[in-house]
Amino acid sequence: MESLPEAVLIRILASLPAVELVLVCRLVCCQWKNLVDGAALWILKCQQEGLTRAESDAENWQSFYFLSKKKKNLIKNPCGEEDLEHWGEVENGGDGWKIEELPGDFGKEFPSEEVHKYFVTSYEWCRKAQVIDLRAEGYWEELMDTTQPKIMVRDWYAGRSDAGCLYELCVKLLSENEDVLAEYKSETITIPQENDASWTEISHTFSSYGPGVRFVRFEHGGQDTLFWKGWYGVRVTNSSVTVEP
Repeated sequence: MESLPEAVLIRILASLPAVELVLVCRLVCCQWKNLVDGAALWILKCQQEGLTRAESDAENWQSFYFLSKKKKNLIKNPCGEEDLEHWGEVENGGDGWKIEELPGDFGKEFPSEEVHKYFVTSYEWCRKAQVIDLRAEGYWEELMDTTQPKIMVRDWYAGRSDAGCLYELCVKLLSENEDVLAEYKSETITIPQENDASWTEISHTFSSYGPGVRFVRFEHGGQDTLFWKGWYGVRVTNSSVTVEP
């Protein structure tokens, strides 16, 4: 192996699983360590697996590879398919949260055919939250502290056309001790009565948030503004938190 040209050795290493490259191959010798830590090997693996990025954005190809492979929605049960499973710190004002089928009374279909249900609030404030453990999801401490990948937050909300409602979103990046290191809080969004019931996306990207982030706390909620008994408040669905490559 020592006599192989470096380009050939890179091609051989690129055929191995990424975890083995980092945990095993990197420890074999100085040459292999330099190859595993270098860009050429990871550029090749990205090309082989169809992972693309702009050359101008290329800083750490190894991190880009792992983040791309891990990328998924970290919010569990974002559309109510499992009732309120995985949602904690639930505040059930009025008649509480309810899950309904799209489009619902006086509602509109969601822009994506993959979404079939939504959560709906009542005549007093309804809130629910979910805390994401980044380490448990595979985002190791050095990655979060050094690379500080962007954390993208999205949510979708809508009213029903015959009732006004309020909506709020609050997302916090938390430390090991759950200290708040960064926070995004929307304004209280008012949807008037006799609206068109269309779905609206709200999003925020956390970047350059500093070291120490270990958890993401996602909270949203709302109520109707007419205080009608039942479920005439804001509707929410397809919430997402992703760590971006």
